[in-house]
Amino acid sequence: MKTFDEGPYRVRLAGNAEDVVAAQRLRYHSFIRDTGAAPRDDELDSDAFDAACAHVLVELAESDTLVCCFRLMPFENGRDIARSYSAQYYNLGALADFPARMVEMGRFCVHPEHRNPHILRVAWQAMTRYVDANRIEMLFGCSSFEGADAEAHADALALLRARHLAPRRWLPRPKAAKIFRFGALLRWRQPDPRQGMMRMPPLLRGYLSLGGWVSDHAVIDEDMNTLHVFTGVEMSRVPRRMAKLLRR
Repeated sequence: MKTFDEGPYRVRLAGNAEDVVAAQRLRYHSFIRDTGAAPRDDELDSDAFDAACAHVLVELAESDTLVCCFRLMPFENGRDIARSYSAQYYNLGALADFPARMVEMGRFCVHPEHRNPHILRVAWQAMTRYVDANRIEMLFGCSSFEGADAEAHADALALLRARHLAPRRWLPRPKAAKIFRFGALLRWRQPDPRQGMMRMPPLLRGYLSLGGWVSDHAVIDEDMNTLHVFTGVEMSRVPRRMAKLLRR
């Protein structure tokens, strides 16, 4: 993906170790420092997956201030999906048969002091350019809800169960120790669609608008004080109208 400007923002790939550290610092600020998660002495959100990923940075062009970042881990097909970050928490054996190129999108965050909705649109534009340039056929990752209490997200989870479960042939199976099986437990709950969408994380709403689907269970991560669902988007299922909007 080539560097590009959009309005006041510049989007580029991390070019050196300092860029990656800047992304890790923003991730710490977003995911750990003010969320109730366990603090870390170095104030960096880092792990072994960072070295295998491309890191996308969205900056204010005028000041070089980093306002958004995410990382991308590509796969030629589903054969090696067990190496992904998501595979720590989900049994992805069904997706091992996916025949085309895939990319895992992870650690997406926006600086808490820069909440302009345009940042999310610019990030999706960057993702679209990467997908097109690398002929990606599936985008996947973990979509996180703030707070590990499943009941607080019941309307959103019930809406996911009613409308957005993964096709059976790709359905992730449980692997994590602490999960909430909303596919079964919320079977009889009638979701309030408006409340459900309001409580959906913005990134997950974006996935769903592209025809995305989710696992039938959520992983409870008490260390990060989050609850997350596996999310997949098959490029062949993206509505034509949305595809045009993303490329415009």
